[in-house]
Amino acid sequence: MKAPPRLQSLVEEGLIDTVVRQLMSGKEAMVYVVRCGDDTRCAKIYKEATHRSFRQAVDYTENRKVKNSRSARAMAKGSKFGRQEQEAAWQSAEVDALYRLAAAGVRVPQPYNFHDGVLLMELVTDAHGDAAPRLNDVAFTPEAARAHHATLVAEVVRMLCAGVVHGDLSEFNILLAHSDEGGGTDVPVIIDLPQAVDAAGNNHAQRMLLRDVANLRDFFGQFAPDLLTTAYGPEIWSLYQAGLLSNDTVLTGRYTPEAGALDLGSVLREIDDARDEEAARRLRMQAT
Repeated sequence: MKAPPRLQSLVEEGLIDTVVRQLMSGKEAMVYVVRCGDDTRCAKIYKEATHRSFRQAVDYTENRKVKNSRSARAMAKGSKFGRQEQEAAWQSAEVDALYRLAAAGVRVPQPYNFHDGVLLMELVTDAHGDAAPRLNDVAFTPEAARAHHATLVAEVVRMLCAGVVHGDLSEFNILLAHSDEGGGTDVPVIIDLPQAVDAAGNNHAQRMLLRDVANLRDFFGQFAPDLLTTAYGPEIWSLYQAGLLSNDTVLTGRYTPEAGALDLGSVLREIDDARDEEAARRLRMQAT
């Protein structure tokens, strides 16, 4: 097929040889299957900020750092240049997160290049070499649901130990990929990370992690109802806050708050929601 305008510069630079087909179009980006020499990869083209929700921009970009002080000041003021710089920081967040998580041993697509707002990365495939399905397109036996749930909870822990919270983890951004390990079994691969946040530097991190883990529980609980009574999210976060969480931590899926303890999480969530609504209102005013 003819290369879309956003991919044409990568073709001219020799980073892409041909565009095979469009793979998907989501709320944040469009993804194409491309050929790079003998390799088949995917190219993720990020959509402009005007095509994404303001709420997402507020939640996920909080406390993201830029090295250039001029850019930081412009972003704080909300000027045109500042919005451009914030957009660039948002786009590069997934690249940074992918490299960081791959180094930590998390199953994510291998990134190869980032050029002109386009991320070139590994095409995650099934046993036939076709694009791997998302979890929401697959039905599981109770045993398989429990196994994949355990694997993904361990991946959430590994991510958190690397200082990252996915922020939007669900059955829609996890692929079931073929692996030659263990006799050729299918393994979950986590995708879509532009909204990933720093666990220690974002006030929404706790709420996002609890939501991520709850999404996994609710999805796999359709196939294994016993998972619906688990509380891995609060357990993971409490261990993390106490400095007791590691990749080897044995989790129980149970969590009991200390007697008489104030539920600060719910209080903070209410405060966060009110602050987000005000920030979103201001962003809308700037855009008009």
